[in-house]
Amino acid sequence: MNLEKLRPELRWAIDAAQDKKAQNVSVLDLSQLSAFSQYFVLCSASSTPQLEAVSDAIEERLKQHGVRPAHREGRHGAEWVLLDYGRFVIHIFSERARLYYDLERLWRAAPRLDIPAPGEDSSGPRSGGSLSSPGGPDSETAQP
Repeated sequence: MNLEKLRPELRWAIDAAQDKKAQNVSVLDLSQLSAFSQYFVLCSASSTPQLEAVSDAIEERLKQHGVRPAHREGRHGAEWVLLDYGRFVIHIFSERARLYYDLERLWRAAPRLDIPAPGEDSSGPRSGGSLSSPGGPDSETAQP
């Protein structure tokens, strides 16, 4: 699986996040592990205003396609915003909160897709937009 094969809603959310310069965008495929959601989209923002801008951009982009969140947590001054769309949940973190909660480690059994930043060489240090399986060659590089 790769970026092009993701559900359109996930791609729209990823594009919106990257339009606002979200960093370290990843998708965790929970479809075989969780009954409450199929995917987590994770990204980081370097400041509170950027975190809010990323969140607003994702909501607006998905709303343009008729997709609205079932639930939202976090806002003004929060270090973590969660947008729950049912089949997928978007987590937008401050850099500090992402390190603290470390959802990638908590859900390490889930296949992970690291999304390269626009213009980033896909052969760089991240997995280059391909889905890595737990225990694969990419799985240890994301761990502290």
